[in-house]
Amino acid sequence: MGTVSDDATILRIKHNVLTEVARLAYAGELEEKEDNIPYEMIPGPEAHFRCCIYKEREIIRQRIKLAEGKCPGNRESNNIVQVINSACEECPISSGYVVTNLCQGCLAKSCRQACNFGAITISDGRSFIDPVKCKSCGKCATACSYSAILKIQRPCMKSCPVSAITMDEHGVCQIDESKCIQCGQCIHNCPFGAIASKTYIVDVINAIRDGKKVIAMLAPAGEGQFGADITMASWRTAMKRLGFKDFVEVGLGGDMTAAAEADEWAESYKEGKKMTTSCCPAFVNYIKKHFPELVGNVSTTVSPMCGVSRMLKAKDPETITVFIGPCVAKKAESQDKSIEGNADYVLTFGEIRAMMRARGIELEPEENNSQEASVFGKRFGNGGGVTAAVVQCLKETGENTDIKVAKCSGIAECKKALTLLKIGKLPEDFIEGMICEGGCVGGPSHHKEAMAAKKDRDKLISEADSRGVHENLEYYDMDSFSMHR
Repeated sequence: MGTVSDDATILRIKHNVLTEVARLAYAGELEEKEDNIPYEMIPGPEAHFRCCIYKEREIIRQRIKLAEGKCPGNRESNNIVQVINSACEECPISSGYVVTNLCQGCLAKSCRQACNFGAITISDGRSFIDPVKCKSCGKCATACSYSAILKIQRPCMKSCPVSAITMDEHGVCQIDESKCIQCGQCIHNCPFGAIASKTYIVDVINAIRDGKKVIAMLAPAGEGQFGADITMASWRTAMKRLGFKDFVEVGLGGDMTAAAEADEWAESYKEGKKMTTSCCPAFVNYIKKHFPELVGNVSTTVSPMCGVSRMLKAKDPETITVFIGPCVAKKAESQDKSIEGNADYVLTFGEIRAMMRARGIELEPEENNSQEASVFGKRFGNGGGVTAAVVQCLKETGENTDIKVAKCSGIAECKKALTLLKIGKLPEDFIEGMICEGGCVGGPSHHKEAMAAKKDRDKLISEADSRGVHENLEYYDMDSFSMHR
């Protein structure tokens, strides 16, 4: 195993740990050799990315625990998103207001006049803020005519859409699990790599090694993420080489969800009841934790991931299903035991690639001749994709398609629509909610940015045939399982 180089990045450290854990798990040697990983990755004597080799090794140890699906440190928590304390301690940023060099030392002293806590003093012709007295009300920043006072906020706290991150007395970030919607936005916005999610690569590898029927399921957002020549056939070949018994395109689940939700929408529309989609787990978590009075408005249709998993388990109850995609919140959905028959495990693109590296396997170009979903199911991961698929189903069954949908992409749009629904002012009939900008293709654990992957994604999907949603579902036994909670 190579050491971490001087230009080591957060992703490299993370992926090195995951790859080594996967390699040892495949060899059946993880329990015996996991304590050696920090020393092999950080042999010393010089530190490469923290103050000392001891801090670096501790961070590696905590990442190993996360790779095993455990919490870092000695705490217990069901939250998927976790803080690595030893890494967070290095963050030098404290939240609050600071006076910049734009301060002109004006005679009005409007900043000091606006402060109700005596936190601002004047020295050497400029203002200073006492962080002990400051209550972060922001009145001084508003009052400053030169915009010389700025609010400084930790990147993780700034990126959290639901204000679930705070700091303890030692400056270490804490996640309020009663607010956290498991969206994972904070993970990739922390410049110190101090926030990460639990992974289940060890559980998946152990199931494969035990000879169980483990089936990989690729999210619709996966198409185009790895180039225009990496097809569903490419994925099927690689997953079988990795030890999975089979592979299924979850765009098929998009067709399943669209058909079930179309029936539900048509009935609700007749009754005058406004509803929301249910396929984005972070959006559902957002409603449950921040708009609990609207839980009854959430569609009872299960997600595409759950639909495909139920189909596979209906054929063989012993099947272990593993979803692969860019979503962190899907991990929380899979661990929610109230949803029967859902995927057993969820892996991000980075985690499945770590398993592949551990086995020396690459995604290889193959002909685009494997199609299990309609174009509408394939587009389910795009913002507006759910609506397009549901409307298509309504057309196919001759139902009313004059339905107005608020297609919400990102937390701001979701919050606005849900607030309007809550107060009875929503002009649309339904809400399509996607917490990530652009939909699932903008998920926090994407391999490529959505726009960078768009050309390849469009090319691959354009090569699919024009089968309708219901036409596609005729190939599958939809009567052997339910698409509702």
